[in-house]
Amino acid sequence: MGTPDFAVPTLSALLDAGHEIAAVYSRPPRPAGRGMAERLSPVHHFALTHNLVVQTPGSLKGEEEQKAFLAHKADAAIVVAYGLLLPKSILEAPRKGCFNVHASLLPRWRGAAPIQRAIMAGDKETGVTIMRMAEGLDTGPICLQGRGPIQPTTTAGSLHDSLMHLGAGLMVEALNKLKRGALDCRAQSEAGVTYAKKIDKGESEIDFSKPAAEVRNHIHGLSPFPGAWFRLDQEGHSFRIKVHLCEIAQGSGKPGEVIDDKLSIACGEGALRLLSLQREGKSAMGVEEFLRGFSVPKGAVVG
Repeated sequence: MGTPDFAVPTLSALLDAGHEIAAVYSRPPRPAGRGMAERLSPVHHFALTHNLVVQTPGSLKGEEEQKAFLAHKADAAIVVAYGLLLPKSILEAPRKGCFNVHASLLPRWRGAAPIQRAIMAGDKETGVTIMRMAEGLDTGPICLQGRGPIQPTTTAGSLHDSLMHLGAGLMVEALNKLKRGALDCRAQSEAGVTYAKKIDKGESEIDFSKPAAEVRNHIHGLSPFPGAWFRLDQEGHSFRIKVHLCEIAQGSGKPGEVIDDKLSIACGEGALRLLSLQREGKSAMGVEEFLRGFSVPKGAVVG
């Protein structure tokens, strides 16, 4: 049961490990693109290329959908970023339970945006949790965890890609242990619980009055989507510029002030050099290419 790219490696790993997939559940196709043609989810598309049965209910709350789910007589349900609430009857249907790949070290960052929130908070480490699902929001017992560092260069995009593969391997390991009766799942601690609320586009504007490390974490946590941005006024025009990658730089100045010819910008404490930027309607590009086509002189103030 999954929908986005993040879920595809787990389905692929289950197939490679020889598990029988009774059915694949994914969110329904959605209109997309200029012609608004229906687009299959990444999981749906992958499943069809491997001749798997795909179900796309809009909800699992109805009696007919729950009967159809029971009819699969599944040993286990594997859930990865599915996007639909699983009612109690669904959670209790598989003989050995429902298991979830969650992209954090639970109980830290329960909820919708654990990858982004871990980076934005300045965490030095995160990982993946394999959890036996319960009715609460990411409250189920922890079965396995894998860890990995968050580096100063880590973005939400790069962390997403590393964690989706880590999660796939851990889920195969969890099912192997489950088959042997050796999967030990422990209740989550109530200490250290945090919630990763959904990213709101309204929080994506960059505030250069904050310390440089906080601004960097904000930028990287929202890269590539929705993208943290600042406003630059030039010759009577106002441009919104997204920043996808940056690094701590030497120097200081008034917050938002450009302090050199390499697009280093002063923050409330310290400074940042912007490395990858994107103008509205354009593709992302490195800072050197950006500056060749868009002059931002030393002393200019952004934001």
